[in-house]
Amino acid sequence: MKKSNDEHHLKQISIDETLPHQINAPSFKGTGIKMEPPFINKYGVTIGDSMYASKNSPLENWTKETDPVIMSGDGWVHPTNDIGWNSTENRELLENKKNPQAGLFMHPTKDVGQSRD
Repeated sequence: MKKSNDEHHLKQISIDETLPHQINAPSFKGTGIKMEPPFINKYGVTIGDSMYASKNSPLENWTKETDPVIMSGDGWVHPTNDIGWNSTENRELLENKKNPQAGLFMHPTKDVGQSRD
């Protein structure tokens, strides 16, 4: 996701490519996808910090004059800390990017047991 010049990056909240404070969040470890830190969008709302209320959010300041379109677009979606990653389809996308884990005494690319029995 492209960030505009008005957006500021905040401290990373992930640990070892995971979001341990979210029990159902998938791990990005081994996928090649880098966890992104939260950012502040052009409306002054922090996106991706797992705090879902912001004093600058249109949701917290809604009036009859508020146009819902104000909350559309990439400035409202975090690339790695988003509820969408919890869906079955997106979890499968992450799992398919991970290298298979070898078992005990196994080489990840060579069959070292071939012709041994």
